[in-house]
Amino acid sequence: MPIIIRTKPFDADFLLLSQREQRQVLKALRYLADNPRHPSLQTHKIEDTSFIEAYANMDIRIIFERTSDTIVLRAVGHHDVLKSL
Repeated sequence: MPIIIRTKPFDADFLLLSQREQRQVLKALRYLADNPRHPSLQTHKIEDTSFIEAYANMDIRIIFERTSDTIVLRAVGHHDVLKSL
């Protein structure tokens, strides 16, 4: 199981979400830790970056970077969250 590191920007973004969205993100993070290729996450590399995007729901995205044993959470939020990076 990879080590998951939350960054300050990720934590700040997370607090802006509704409680329902926060629960969905936490569920997605459990999937991410257990199986980053879980179908519901729809993970994919973001073109021309080192970032990977995963879906918490149809609107909420989790942006992270991955090494062999570490996931660094960079941002979370609505569909356009990548613009904040």
